[in-house]
Amino acid sequence: MRSKTENDRRKFILRMARGAGITALGGFIWSAYVDEVTASQLILRPPGAIKEDDFLRTCIKCGLCVEACPYDTLLLAKPGDNKPLGTPYFIPRDIPCYMCPDIPCVPVCPSGALDESSVTTDGKLDIKIAEMGLAVIDRETCIAFWGIQCDACYRACPILGEAITVEYSKNDRTGKHAYLTPLVHSDACTGCGLCEKACVTDKASIFVLPKEVAMGKAGSYYIKGWDKSDEKRLEEASSIKSTTEISKEKAIDSLNSDMEDLY
Repeated sequence: MRSKTENDRRKFILRMARGAGITALGGFIWSAYVDEVTASQLILRPPGAIKEDDFLRTCIKCGLCVEACPYDTLLLAKPGDNKPLGTPYFIPRDIPCYMCPDIPCVPVCPSGALDESSVTTDGKLDIKIAEMGLAVIDRETCIAFWGIQCDACYRACPILGEAITVEYSKNDRTGKHAYLTPLVHSDACTGCGLCEKACVTDKASIFVLPKEVAMGKAGSYYIKGWDKSDEKRLEEASSIKSTTEISKEKAIDSLNSDMEDLY
């Protein structure tokens, strides 16, 4: 009887230990998964990728887009990459997107995570309207802003003279030289990363970030008065009224009270 009780006790302890071990392992895996997902904000996706949150829900991690890429640009995230596992991404400094006219990675996607319609113009695939990201220039380390002649990023850009242009300005320090500095245009840049790959500095001074990270947002309260189409954003605007002590006064009274301090 005593032996049976001891055996039951051992089995109970073993079951508890296994349960604790499985729970700990599950917690570790979940923690690792959360780390992977929270790092996804800076990931660059293939052409035609839908919004990141929807992409993570829609991508089935099949790898067909990776297989279709002729330049081995696309990679599948694996454990330790600190990216959502099994999802495609690319690192421009290593291998950029070479902007294939037929965009082979997109039509093979079976789930819609890569949306063919988003890279289509008049019924034809159009890589020039892809929005993989946006090139950003670090003016502090870009040698063109030092006055050293360099147009590597400009020359590497596949949409020459549209996505990146070179601007001239006088070098007041020397009085006889000029700055020829690159300027990225967000409405034309596809985020292919060819400029980042071509950059001559040790760490690229021009680099691609997801557009939602790279760009600010003016909001619906500010419009370009010279651009009639921009007025559409006013449709989303709503009024916000705030009350402060100074706003309770008339504007002229407020100004007069401020002027009293000068006498």
